[in-house]
Amino acid sequence: MPPPLVSILTPVYDTDTEVLTSCVESVLAQTHQRWELCLVDDGSPSAHVWPLLQRLSDRDPRIRIRRRQQNGGIVAASNDAFAMASGSIVSLLDHDDLLHRRALWRVVSAFADPEVDYVYTDEDVVEVDGRRRDPFYKPDWSPERFRAQMYTCHLSSLRREVIDRVGGFREGFEGSQDWDLIFRVTEVARKIVHIPEVLYHWRAVETSVLAGPHVKPYAYESAIRAIEAHCERVGIEAEVQELEQRGHFRLLRKLPDPPPTVSVVIPTRGTRGRVWGVDRSMVLEAVRSVVERSTYRPHEFVVVADAETPEEVKEQLELLIPDRLKWVRWDAPFDFSAKCNLGAAHSTGELLLFLNDDVEVITPAWLGSMVAIAVEPDVGSVGAHLLFEDGRLQHGGHVIVDGAPGHLCFGGNPEGTRNRMALHLDREVTGVTAACLLIRRNVFDDVGGFSSEFPNNYNDVDLALKIRGLGLRTVVTPQARLYHFESVSRNPTVSDVERQRLVDRWGPELRDPYYNPSHPGGLDDYSTPTYYP
Repeated sequence: MPPPLVSILTPVYDTDTEVLTSCVESVLAQTHQRWELCLVDDGSPSAHVWPLLQRLSDRDPRIRIRRRQQNGGIVAASNDAFAMASGSIVSLLDHDDLLHRRALWRVVSAFADPEVDYVYTDEDVVEVDGRRRDPFYKPDWSPERFRAQMYTCHLSSLRREVIDRVGGFREGFEGSQDWDLIFRVTEVARKIVHIPEVLYHWRAVETSVLAGPHVKPYAYESAIRAIEAHCERVGIEAEVQELEQRGHFRLLRKLPDPPPTVSVVIPTRGTRGRVWGVDRSMVLEAVRSVVERSTYRPHEFVVVADAETPEEVKEQLELLIPDRLKWVRWDAPFDFSAKCNLGAAHSTGELLLFLNDDVEVITPAWLGSMVAIAVEPDVGSVGAHLLFEDGRLQHGGHVIVDGAPGHLCFGGNPEGTRNRMALHLDREVTGVTAACLLIRRNVFDDVGGFSSEFPNNYNDVDLALKIRGLGLRTVVTPQARLYHFESVSRNPTVSDVERQRLVDRWGPELRDPYYNPSHPGGLDDYSTPTYYP
């Protein structure tokens, strides 16, 4: 049986001769030779374009061309190219970009699995002089991030029959027509595969959106329509908000009516500490910040307190939240997992929010934003961005690098733009810290709560892996921000025994689908190498 035919769709409009020629030559150089290139001239006003296409098609019979008499826009030209295609696999190539010579071979290899319906690769930027920069090392399929950013874009390849099923490119989404198409494809796809290799080179020319938001302003309006249409299809009620950096978005989800009850579970021993030069009762100020700064009102606070906790802490909390305080006494040695499980057992809320006693709320809508995500049936848990006292990032989600768990971008700039604005976007992560973790009660029960095998550390890592084992997503949202005055109340040291216990329990599962292996080894802050192949 011959290898599958790949149909490459390339609408053309007023493309520079050298740019288009090099684009086509990158296809001619492919190691996978069973392809057809479908080039559609969308009524280009420049006289050189159609003769150029004719000369290119004369070079190879696999280059097929068509000319539209009038400009119909990117959607019409893309659909015309698709109508020309006869391959079982369809790849999307812009007229001013380049393919790596192994691109189609790697794509075809992924489609060898008959259940794979969509494949995407990593990409970078190539200057006009050929210099390559800004490799984009993408996560594996991350639907939450995809709602915020068309991150899969280049190179996208799709099974033809799925494109037929969802109806091809649609009018009204010009400039974001591929995002709209891939939304619909991924909603029905059986398997989605990410190839973590830079196989597409996005050329920085003046007609590309790389030149700035002024180039295709209509594309951003189309993007909002595409996201809204997707949300309507999958049942997410939300307002789409564009971020300051154009092309990046946020869903402001609507809360259910009535909103679900949330039990806040806080383990404590009533520690005092100094924050910003002021002595404070940590648990009291943590609860006060939730009560006074949150737009979403928790149902109850279950405080699991060590026997050594000063009585005055309880008295002050009773004054602050007299009708919502449940005080649970803990008389055993420190065991974070057991304390959280005990608090959960004494709670009554539909959702459980595990919260450290050394946090302070920053964003008033934090809890409502987390709740609106957590109630979705395919979500297992939700976390927040936590900041150190000095404003550096303490937690932006768990990351597992070389089998070792840690905090993504630990100590970094929470406003950093690495990995194409990742820290600004709602996104899937491999886990979130139990210092601020929201979970539906039924999910917590299904995974058996926090494991007794991890009384001090890695209990949240273990919990996240159990959640992933149920096929549920863990999402972190920068819409929720809190300070975390880490380790005021306990020794943060992680022992070799605890590390080994995690490895023994999870072994090959200690991998992170959302942190690309192309990042330099051992680094967990989206670093890019100074040189890459």
